[in-house]
Amino acid sequence: LVFQSALALAGALLGFMLWNWPGGRIFLGDGGAYLVGFMLAELAVLLVVRNPTVSPWFPLLLLAYPVFETFFSIYRKKFVRGQSPGHPDGLHFHMLVFKRLVRGRSMEKRNSRVAPYFWAISVALALPATRFWDDTPALMVLVVLFCVFYVFSYSRIVHLRVPAFIKARTS
Repeated sequence: LVFQSALALAGALLGFMLWNWPGGRIFLGDGGAYLVGFMLAELAVLLVVRNPTVSPWFPLLLLAYPVFETFFSIYRKKFVRGQSPGHPDGLHFHMLVFKRLVRGRSMEKRNSRVAPYFWAISVALALPATRFWDDTPALMVLVVLFCVFYVFSYSRIVHLRVPAFIKARTS
């Protein structure tokens, strides 16, 4: 069930991406994003519950970006800015990459150039996660390292001191 559901979700998202990238023809929207997030969370829980040898840190590392982004946004809004975490803002990591790193002639080209940054993050998390799927201490260290990388990269982009390894070419 977990594998079939994950395969169905992957197929649906691949179809959405092939239809939608790079032109941005359709919009997933909040409802679609929440559905994908719920499905990923449910599949992560089912994977760990049905397979006791899989470390609970395995799905956490796989989903480290959206999980940490959510907690970091709540912290940033509530404690740093003194706002309700429910208020929207333009300071999410992907929005900062869009505004400060990616250049292009049209909004469509700029928007599609953000995706490869997050594909790279996803692959960089998936590779060690699949290697250490049952090694909880290693997975915990990798999650902490990702959180440090995220905060470092976020602070550099916010202050316009972008690390050389994440700069995009301007064209």
